[in-house]
Amino acid sequence: MPDWSYHPLKKLLLDKTRPKTSREFLHKSMSTIASIPGGRNLIGFLGHMKPPQEFQKEIYHTRFPSLIGLSGHIDPNLSGMNAFQELGFGFVEIGPIVLNEPKNQVEPRRKNSHILFSNHQEKVSLKLAIKKLTSLNIRIPVFARIDAQVKRNEWDIIVQHLTPFVDIFIGTSEQINSYVDQSLICLERSFYVSFSADEMNKKKLEMGKFIQHTCIGGIVVNAPHRTEDSYWHEVSNANECLARMVKQVKDLHPELMVITSGGVETPEEAGALVRAGADLVMLTDGYVKAGPGLPKRIHERLLYEKTRPIKKQNWYWSFLFGLSIVIGGIIALYFAVTSIILPYDESFIGLKKADILQVNPLILSFMAHDRMALAGTMISGGILYIQLARHGIKYGMHWARIAFHSAAIVGFLGIFLFIGFGYFDWLHGLFWLFLLPIYYFSFREGKRATGTPYSIHGKNDKAWQYGLYGQLLFILLGFLIVAGGIVISTIGVSNVFVPTDLSFLCMSTQMLDSMSNNLIPVIAHDRAGFGSALISVGLLFLMLSLWGFRKGERWVWNTLAVGALPAFMAGIGTHIYIGYTTFIHLLPVYLLIILYLLGLVLSYPFLKIK
Repeated sequence: MPDWSYHPLKKLLLDKTRPKTSREFLHKSMSTIASIPGGRNLIGFLGHMKPPQEFQKEIYHTRFPSLIGLSGHIDPNLSGMNAFQELGFGFVEIGPIVLNEPKNQVEPRRKNSHILFSNHQEKVSLKLAIKKLTSLNIRIPVFARIDAQVKRNEWDIIVQHLTPFVDIFIGTSEQINSYVDQSLICLERSFYVSFSADEMNKKKLEMGKFIQHTCIGGIVVNAPHRTEDSYWHEVSNANECLARMVKQVKDLHPELMVITSGGVETPEEAGALVRAGADLVMLTDGYVKAGPGLPKRIHERLLYEKTRPIKKQNWYWSFLFGLSIVIGGIIALYFAVTSIILPYDESFIGLKKADILQVNPLILSFMAHDRMALAGTMISGGILYIQLARHGIKYGMHWARIAFHSAAIVGFLGIFLFIGFGYFDWLHGLFWLFLLPIYYFSFREGKRATGTPYSIHGKNDKAWQYGLYGQLLFILLGFLIVAGGIVISTIGVSNVFVPTDLSFLCMSTQMLDSMSNNLIPVIAHDRAGFGSALISVGLLFLMLSLWGFRKGERWVWNTLAVGALPAFMAGIGTHIYIGYTTFIHLLPVYLLIILYLLGLVLSYPFLKIK
């Protein structure tokens, strides 16, 4: 569930239900998707949330894909465990762990902008923890936070049973001092000491003794919170206080591993903790407020803060590929508004242009409308390819390479749709052969585009919130264009015409067949070719909208704004030109234009203003 779907759903539905109900709905839904065949790939396609390789680190022989993790407060029922590892987290905490599930557990509640956790919060029983950890394929490190009320005999049982499944145990300073010794269990896993803000102020000078203990891996610093009527929530300046405490500890003991818990709602706040010296950062209720895309946004912000040279890649073949499609579209548009059909079309049909005009001039107008729409779609697609080459592949962006080549391969495969009618369009075939070597070199140069995007965006401001709605509209636009292309291609290979087409022509399919048995195959091949082009261009719009939205990426807005115009102008203009203006026929195009215009308006402040 990326941010562009999470926030509209949160506003419309989740905020109106009990926190526990909405939490379990989200976690179970995401875990279900991650569990089905292809589900993990779907999550990756929608969000591209995999942590960049730059953030992989190894701590005490445990490899962390990222320094960003998730606190156990967010998922006390462990219902989202299967999905979190797909959302960019480098580790996940479970807990607080207790031996037996207590009878008195109080779920969180909302108050204004805060999520309030009860002093008798939900806890994870040992039985539930083992059941989940043994049944799921968890590929990231797992931390087990043991409840502060757990005593010595329960502590030993919990540690002994969870040791095969978790990488780190977290306990209070009293528990660590009293229960952790030099046993074999101790030597197998690291223990981290959890401190509240109040404890940190009192025990900063005592940190040195934890370093000397061979079982102690480091400390966990929890964000300061305020208690109200047996509930607690983080204070408003939690991040500032947390960063200050981390810095003080690191100044005294730079070798001590420090993990923070809470105090992060924006990428900028996560960056402040990392700069202060935090080795790992756990998200708490800030993750709920900001959305599932927060880890990805943090990674992009941290990458932005790293000083690194920009390595430009070869991109000229990719640019030439897009330019060739634009030129091909212009040539196709010229023929569509002049001769409409070419000599080899006439030869295959068995009728001259003048013969068709004499029987029914609307037939040529109808053929022109498909060919003009195809030409406009080709020009739009070419512009999108050019922009992906200039601003994505040139700078080594992996997502741009995937978008570029996925759409291109689908476009090439589309030729088989119209070959299937027994009519081979020689102009299309020659164009296909001309593009093939250009695409081959484009594909080769794109292999080096393996880079991860970075972003200056650090705050959850209004521009970002509006941008999410603009992104959602463009994603819908891309999806609907793909769906429209599939529908048109399907019609082209089956019925060829919709009822409004035949009403415009004032002829039935039998009457068209009586003119020439090859007339409908030519029309069908135009339809299938147009549908195939729509699928390809729709994929470009979809993937650019899914993966390209970042603060200040002006080229993305420009590409979406300019790239859609030729297709829309051809789609509407050709119908007006030939007089085929049936409202129900053009209604899908009108809806797409509305989505397009609203998307441009909503995303403008986020994409165009730095």
